[in-house]
Amino acid sequence: MERIASFCVDHTKLNPGMYLSRQDGPNGEILTWDIRMKRPNQGQYLSPAAAHTLEHLFATYARNSRYSHGVVYVGPMGCLTGFYLVTIGLSDAEALELVCSAFAWMAQYSGEIPGASAVECGNYLMMDPVAARLEASLMLPVLNALDANHLRY
Repeated sequence: MERIASFCVDHTKLNPGMYLSRQDGPNGEILTWDIRMKRPNQGQYLSPAAAHTLEHLFATYARNSRYSHGVVYVGPMGCLTGFYLVTIGLSDAEALELVCSAFAWMAQYSGEIPGASAVECGNYLMMDPVAARLEASLMLPVLNALDANHLRY
């Protein structure tokens, strides 16, 4: 089998940031963004409960933002070092603005976690809003230092 694109990235050189991971579609209009919150293989990862909480918050925010028309998917990386955001029709600047505003919102969020019920979620008790706020706030300076012209590995 062919190696998938994300396995071709040298994870020993990745730092927290936002990177264009791949482009798909007939015109390259489907973009997969690597929202890398932790350095891979360095012993510090998102806790499963924090990642799960951030997933609910990030997906809810993104799908209710002014960029909702361009949001295809938001989900955590299995390695617990960040998230993938898949967009269609959004520019690099729009994707960065979406991510920055989502993380600012998550860093301050203190309400009920959207979708955190037995009816809506397969593991609704595994939530940690305090850790999620902390992780989002730690990522904010990284995101705010980026510009849309430098979002490549």
